[in-house]
Amino acid sequence: MQIWNCDATHVALLTQPDNVKDLNQTWLPIRNKVATKKEDDFEFDFTVCVSNLFGGYNNVLQFAQTLEMYRLLGVGRVVIYNTSCGPELNRLLHSYSQEGFVEMVPWPIDKHLKPAWGWNILEHPGDVHYFGQVTTLNECMYRSMRRSRYVLLNDIDEIIMPYQHDNLTTLMDTLQPQHPNTGVFFIENHIFPKKHFEPSQRFHLPQWSGVPGINILEHVYREEPDRTAYQPYKLIVQPRMVEETSIHEMRKNFGERFKVPPEVCRIIHVRVPLQGSLTLEQLKVDKRLWDFHERMIPNVDNVLRKVGLLSSDQQK
Repeated sequence: MQIWNCDATHVALLTQPDNVKDLNQTWLPIRNKVATKKEDDFEFDFTVCVSNLFGGYNNVLQFAQTLEMYRLLGVGRVVIYNTSCGPELNRLLHSYSQEGFVEMVPWPIDKHLKPAWGWNILEHPGDVHYFGQVTTLNECMYRSMRRSRYVLLNDIDEIIMPYQHDNLTTLMDTLQPQHPNTGVFFIENHIFPKKHFEPSQRFHLPQWSGVPGINILEHVYREEPDRTAYQPYKLIVQPRMVEETSIHEMRKNFGERFKVPPEVCRIIHVRVPLQGSLTLEQLKVDKRLWDFHERMIPNVDNVLRKVGLLSSDQQK
């Protein structure tokens, strides 16, 4: 039976036909009901989709720095899929959620499947790749489709950083008119090895000494990507022009794709080295994050103090 002119608000999924009304079904709200939307009608200009916190992840300091950096760059919302995280990070995320900056999506996939703990299925076998990372990225993209002008698809230890613009808004206001039919922008990944520290210790701040995690301001040495090998990109997309994404590639989209030159925008990715044989002298010095330190540091201090990870005495 078909029902026409029904203004449905929720939907449920049944595994078999059922003519009996079941009030115990799980009903999900229908979010993307509007067929068209003007560019200036979106609730957010930029949403960041972060897939899969798992394994008790507790890198609190880098997490706070990254979120506050994204806020300075113009991001209005961060969606995070949480399987498990450490107690301090859980407090931080709860605070951001109450504020409305972070939307936490419970992701208890380990209760139903045996997820792989790494990207290489030969080394990390399981029922589903890397805690369902591809699924969460696609779910987030559709979740954000009618709410956000652009969606950034990247990991929490990555910052998509403009190098010729002050923020993401002016970056995309420049790129989009130059590439009017483009809905997918690839951003090149650049590794900042966490084993190398800036020697002056200018941002080795005492108030952060007891906070778990990495201080990204201390890592200014950057690997130049080996462009003879495969390059992993992350993405800025117009979600309404995308049907299906993967982690580093776009599977199905409408319109064109564009690789953004690294001198215009690149990913700041503080982690273990990718090219471990490179010496310090072979790395590039990149202090782009320092351009934001006057605003970023007080913001990080405030949020850490709010959740009890930074006392007033420590800040002094």
